[in-house]
This record gives sequence, structure tokens and C-alpha cells, in this order.
Amino acid sequence: MAALSERLGEDLKNALKAGDSLRVSVIRFIRAAAQNRQIELRRPLDDAEWMKVLSAQSKQRQESIREFEAGGRADLAEKERRELDIVREYLPPALSDEDLSRIVRQAIAETGARSPKEMGAVMKVVMPRVVGQADGKAVQKVVQSLLEGGAS
Repeated sequence: MAALSERLGEDLKNALKAGDSLRVSVIRFIRAAAQNRQIELRRPLDDAEWMKVLSAQSKQRQESIREFEAGGRADLAEKERRELDIVREYLPPALSDEDLSRIVRQAIAETGARSPKEMGAVMKVVMPRVVGQADGKAVQKVVQSLLEGGAS
């Protein structure tokens, strides 16, 4: 996803010029995570891999927010929220509940799944389609709900 890599580079330059240290830090974290993933794979990242990197960055910050709030550190939780907002600028918009349900229904039809026991097969089809647009736990709930509904 050369376009995203280029956009990150431009945004980094602009943030450096503007003195936006938070944005500089977040963009550098994203680029470092992407570089590490590229080294792991021993090839340039494709669109799906970029989305996985960005999703992981998003999820990491969401978990940090929960931890900081539980620990009574509202100041650190707020910093993580600002970082999360920056990461989300690079992710595609989140799927609506209706769109997610539609994608899950398609996957159920494609796999022929009829019961919650076949949830893994459906998840395997759905997750690559929604990477960066839906949380795995949310997808799991929809898949489970539709498979249980279809079984009754």
C-alpha cells in the first residue's frame, strides 16, 4: 500500500514542521510496526497487511485506555485517546452493524455453515474482509448470533 506509506511520510514531515510531537510519535510508531512486519514477512506489505498493522495499533491503544482508566490514570488514558484518534485517521471507516451482518451472512452462505460449531470457518472468511473496519470480538458476536439464529 504505497499510497499509505507515502501519506504517512508526508504527514510525518508536516507534523515535524508544525511541532506536533504527539502526531510525530504516533506516525513513527505506525511506521516502525509496519517495518517490523515487513521484516517478518520478508516482503513489502500489501493492503491487508497494512490494515492489520493499523488495527493492531488501534487495538493496543484501546487496551491501554482501559488499563489506564482502571488504574485511575485519566491523564494517560486521555493521551492514548488522542493517539487512537490519529491512528484511526489512517483506517477505513468502521462498518455499520448492517454492513457487518451482511458480510457475515454472505460468509455463512459461502461456507454452508449451519451451527455455532462451524463458527471458525465463517470467521476465517469474514476477518480478511473486515480487517481494520470491525473488531474481532464484534465479528464473533454477530457470527455467533446469526449461526444460533439459523440453527433454531
